[in-house]
Amino acid sequence: MPSLRGRADRARGSLVLQRRHVLIGAAALLAAPLGAGAQPAARTARVGRLSPLSAETDAPFMNALRQGLQELGWVEGRSFTLVTRFAEGKADQLPRLAASLIQDGVDVIVVGSNPGALAARKATSSVPIVMVTTGDPIGGGIVTSLAHPGGNLTGVTALGGALSAKRLEALKGAVPGIQRVSVLVNPIAPYTGPFMEERETVARDLGLKLRVLEAAKPDALEAAFATMARENTQAVMLLTDVMFITERRAIVAQAARHRLPAVYFDRQFVDVGGLMFYGASLVHMYRRAAVYVDKILKGARPADLPIEQPTMFELVVNLRTARTLGLKIPSAFLQRVDQVIE
Repeated sequence: MPSLRGRADRARGSLVLQRRHVLIGAAALLAAPLGAGAQPAARTARVGRLSPLSAETDAPFMNALRQGLQELGWVEGRSFTLVTRFAEGKADQLPRLAASLIQDGVDVIVVGSNPGALAARKATSSVPIVMVTTGDPIGGGIVTSLAHPGGNLTGVTALGGALSAKRLEALKGAVPGIQRVSVLVNPIAPYTGPFMEERETVARDLGLKLRVLEAAKPDALEAAFATMARENTQAVMLLTDVMFITERRAIVAQAARHRLPAVYFDRQFVDVGGLMFYGASLVHMYRRAAVYVDKILKGARPADLPIEQPTMFELVVNLRTARTLGLKIPSAFLQRVDQVIE
């Protein structure tokens, strides 16, 4: 029978051998290359945001983009980060800001407006671009086809130029007796040209006399409204323009001062006291843009993603403003309204 000492020596030897096996196994795991069973930590995606607006004005759209990504499983700060650039209403800053996003190493850029899309496309031909615009991307020279955008750009567009006639129709429905309507435009905006070509047809179809007034800079707004009052304008419509959004409070105040019912291209005008908005919901469009970002970050090519057009449009009326203007909006028209602000 082996001695007690001999059995103890063999036990110690076995423990040493086991310890060596453990150490060798751990070293092998550390030295082994990552395989199917050991994936590296997921990289945080960098989503660029190029906005023609200020951070404050852009907040509803940024929040919609965030919400859309979160609904698709992305977690801000862990699986994605937002890298933002705001032009503060200065379109000439967009090219510089687009270039800085590229230098910052973003994986995809979400742009607002036709000028923003053009600036981003000029800055890069490789980084994917998702646009959200109410302009015509074909007429604006951004793409040649909505179904097959090609290149590195895709997104969502409301084709805002086509909505101008609908806005005038809504304005006449809310204020049936109007005949003389002023159309406030920024002559350098990309949405002005198409409307100017069609304005006579639109006026004839609706039985309106349209007077186009220009305001290229904020300091021209007061003079434009003074001209409307002097010429006995009965109502006003604004064409889409970034500067107008930035100056929305001043514009709404001028319309109230001259007691002019107005229809606007952006919901934010109504939120600060404007009478009426008709158009696609930009908030909804930015949530849809998140779907494009999600697909691109998962490997889809922008060229293979058709540009989407919204199918839902909103008609919003501020009845408080209507009462201030002394308007009695027909009940039949109010039945068509999607939201009434009391």
